[in-house]
Amino acid sequence: MSKINSAIYEIHCMDDMANKDQWLNRIHPLVKLILTLTYIATVVSFYKYDLTGIIGMAIYPIFLFVVGDISFKDSLRRLRIVLPVVCFVGVFNPIFDREILFSIGEIGISGGFISMSTLMLKGILTVLASYLLIATTTIEKICYAMGLLHIPKMFVTQILFIYRYITVLLTEANRISQAYSLRAPNQKGVHFKVWGSLVGQLLLRSMDRAEDIYESMSIRGYKGESHLPSGIQSKDNNYAYLFIWLIVFGVLKFFPVMEIVGGLFVK
Repeated sequence: MSKINSAIYEIHCMDDMANKDQWLNRIHPLVKLILTLTYIATVVSFYKYDLTGIIGMAIYPIFLFVVGDISFKDSLRRLRIVLPVVCFVGVFNPIFDREILFSIGEIGISGGFISMSTLMLKGILTVLASYLLIATTTIEKICYAMGLLHIPKMFVTQILFIYRYITVLLTEANRISQAYSLRAPNQKGVHFKVWGSLVGQLLLRSMDRAEDIYESMSIRGYKGESHLPSGIQSKDNNYAYLFIWLIVFGVLKFFPVMEIVGGLFVK
């Protein structure tokens, strides 16, 4: 399977995960969107040396992985390109911050090492939270929740169409790649001399497909606004789910829970 076909397959897998009929997927999309944004803001707000506090915030993605029956191994495989980039952000901190904060035996732990670990963990947790939102909520429901937050319709429509028709672009790119490989069977990859012409072909083919799609939508009554799912009911358990997690985030942020728990085990 080519890389493009693999990407299309992964997108369809994500759609299938989001369309599962289980409790976590049935929670109101606005609740999950608010929790995700609050979680990301809370994680980012931790002090650069507060590593134990950040570790405590891992309870939210762990809960979603378990309750949502989401494979952690598959998730890491899908995020294998993003996570290393996120972790690279604080890799130079130990060089610039060499002040020793504490020692483990004869090994001194510098502030740069702690801040590097904190930044890496922040990046990993925020990426996982965003991934889990997409894995448990369809793009239509996410855009619906964004509309409830009064985000401009044009912005919401762009996100919806980009996600919905990215497979169309990938399919066209795959056809061009296959046609090129048939004309150059013994060549590995695409020669740089034809990059410009192939990108131009992809642009022209994408414009043609976009025109066909727009004409089809216009025939079906499209007038510039997407028909997002409406009438999604907010049940009492959705509000309870929201407030419980908001309380958990607040407790983990403002109280040294992990230090207390760690002290119990040390004793």
